[in-house]
Amino acid sequence: MTETTPSTELDPEDRKIITLARSARARNGVPEGAAVRDETGRTYVAGTVDLDSLKLSALRTAVAMAVASGAKSLEAAAVVTAADSASAEDRAAVRDLGGPETPVLVAGPDGALRRSVAAGG
Repeated sequence: MTETTPSTELDPEDRKIITLARSARARNGVPEGAAVRDETGRTYVAGTVDLDSLKLSALRTAVAMAVASGAKSLEAAAVVTAADSASAEDRAAVRDLGGPETPVLVAGPDGALRRSVAAGG
């Protein structure tokens, strides 16, 4: 997994998707919240889906929402989680739509950025 150094200074648009992801997690009481930003600047926000017949991480759900809404690419993705990093499956979903260099921002439940990894890493 390719990792970049966490930055205390985030682009305002990246801070926005972290904030949206954190809000989704808190609002829905789910383990993870995620948000992605498409090539036009639109954002898609989701929480973990945990049904008997359907289980999706928050990030894969956000990517699916973007695809279902007609997004052609992703500029960035964010996940708020207690985990140390985004899973390989989550990064693969981001990579499928955004490409291998798409940044995946991983933040803790407090919204603090832990790391930024490339989707293709």
